[in-house]
Amino acid sequence: MLELEENLRALKELLEKLNSLEEALNISDLKKELEDLREISSKEGFWEDKEKSNEVFSKIKKIERKIESFDSIKNNLKSLLDMNNLLQVEFDEDLGKDLINQTDSLSKKIENLELETLLSGKYDSNNAILTLHPGAGGTESQDWVQMLYRMYTKWANSNGFSVKELDYLEGDEAGIKSVTFEVSGENAYGYLKSEMGVHRLVRISPFDSGGRRHTSFASVEVLPEITDDVEININPDDLRIDTYRASRSWWPTY
Repeated sequence: MLELEENLRALKELLEKLNSLEEALNISDLKKELEDLREISSKEGFWEDKEKSNEVFSKIKKIERKIESFDSIKNNLKSLLDMNNLLQVEFDEDLGKDLINQTDSLSKKIENLELETLLSGKYDSNNAILTLHPGAGGTESQDWVQMLYRMYTKWANSNGFSVKELDYLEGDEAGIKSVTFEVSGENAYGYLKSEMGVHRLVRISPFDSGGRRHTSFASVEVLPEITDDVEININPDDLRIDTYRASRSWWPTY
């Protein structure tokens, strides 16, 4: 029973956090925007402009996913609160253990939802393009690049992102000389942009017969995929225009 009381406090804390997230995510505004977009998509001739219709449809899917995810978590939380209250009246050990496990699982989902509110940068919702290069160290650094590549692809696959290899150059003896790949999915760039920079690995080298310690370096470049709806504004004052005229003396004579 004491565990149920502690679990109830945890659920109430999650409810407070979820209510704050509802404001931070602007769920009410998103629902209104979704209604407006659906109204636009139902108008006659909407599909005639393929580029615009695809853009609207993509926005609809993104907003629907956010709302459905939030509503699912909120309904699940309410169900767990009701179950916790019932078990305090009529205790069942197996159901109690299951309730606590579900609470832990829901807590992780709310943490992920909380993280999404921080991914509000201009390109955070875009796909990410990563390029990995080895630093000084030859085979050691090339092997380190391969390890990083496996790590990023495994992380992407386990978190619902898809990976597409764009360029791959194999190492001379082992590892990778360079690789460029795209990680596709919502907020891919937001999650991966912090990986930009030089990564270092210190280890006993498997390629050194003397078993010495080596330090390897690899650079990671992360760029957002730029979509067609991005507006590029160029200040005319930043432009330099040079005009040249050919001299007659340069022309061939016949």
